[in-house]
Amino acid sequence: MSSQNHRELPSDPGVRALIAQAQRMQMSRRKLLAGAGGLGIAGLLAACGTGGGTGGGATGGAAGTAPAVTDVSATDKNVFWANWTLYLDYDDKTKKYPTLQELTKRTGIDVHYVEDIDGNDTYYGKVQGQLSAGQDIGQDIITLTDWMAGRMIRQGFTQKLDHANIPNIKNLLPALQKVDFDPGREHSLTWQSGYAGIAWNKEKYPKGLRTVSDLWSPDLKGRITVLDEMRDTIGLIMLDEGVDISGPWGDAEFTKATDTLAKQINDGQIRQVKGNSYKEDFISGDAIAGIVWSGDIVQMNFENNDQWEFVIPEAGCTLWSDNMMIPVASPRRANAEKLMDFYYEPEIAAQVAAYVNFISPVQGAKEAMEKIDPSLVNNPLIFPSDTDLAKAHVFRSLSADEETKFNSQFQTAIGA
Repeated sequence: MSSQNHRELPSDPGVRALIAQAQRMQMSRRKLLAGAGGLGIAGLLAACGTGGGTGGGATGGAAGTAPAVTDVSATDKNVFWANWTLYLDYDDKTKKYPTLQELTKRTGIDVHYVEDIDGNDTYYGKVQGQLSAGQDIGQDIITLTDWMAGRMIRQGFTQKLDHANIPNIKNLLPALQKVDFDPGREHSLTWQSGYAGIAWNKEKYPKGLRTVSDLWSPDLKGRITVLDEMRDTIGLIMLDEGVDISGPWGDAEFTKATDTLAKQINDGQIRQVKGNSYKEDFISGDAIAGIVWSGDIVQMNFENNDQWEFVIPEAGCTLWSDNMMIPVASPRRANAEKLMDFYYEPEIAAQVAAYVNFISPVQGAKEAMEKIDPSLVNNPLIFPSDTDLAKAHVFRSLSADEETKFNSQFQTAIGA
């Protein structure tokens, strides 16, 4: 253990209070989280930052002229943020987000936070028309996955960040600083990274799962849910079928995987294809196994008596990152940049990671975690081991034509 892990607690009383609160929030969570190996994140996160970075398909045109926007941050102390569900520290007792409360206390900025993103494509479909017209969508920060972030940036749907307002950008992990979808990180900052793998209800399916093919067992018919994110669901099926999804695969491999998916849907093996709302089916018991996102299962276990188990399939898992961006017509860019800077403080990043259990993009978060919950310092879902990272794969970049063709095939397969 390095000497950094024994540093004094931060002098800022707000941060000290947050750490104390995080420790209380994490007490009953510790028993759910297993420790594992050391850090080995750089190589694969670098790949994660390039996966899907060139695909935009019919919707992937070049950036146009940005509308003239007057920043009213100096007089309008609000910021509106759209994110995925279960993706920020939350206190069940107070029904508040502790780090958002701290941000407001420090800056006077009120954060209007909504869990409004269920899938990249569905969210894009909701806002694309307004963004194309250069209109304010009512959000100052949106949080989307690498490949969709690349599309938004190319289309001119995001504002350029003023790095002078985000000095903590220096804490971004080196492996995430250079990404092909956003050279120089001029338009985006990583929020979290994570895996897609498989999970099941331990009581209702005690024999468990080891491969994606195990999901097609007859005794699971009608009790399976998979993700509506093409790169995760098809990526896992392709891996299961022996394809290196980071390598030079083509139409034949993709078609074989979509045929597998379509068959399992048409035969009734798969109950539903969903975005973040798949968790509702797990909690209700309508689904007892499926393709899922890693951190979700830990959070669901914390709130529902440790019912599920998540594993990386034997053939491997997918690795992705989500990114904060400022929509093109947002009138509160400076406020949004203050929020980004706040969440790149290591102590704040560690508190978020302790709750969401996804891979933190912030240097120093591992050391800060020592003060919040030492049992999480070696948690492989936050600070991955070399062994786990060796099993994680990034879906290769797609050309514009491939994006259109493969997405159409996927939508046909899932009956959308």
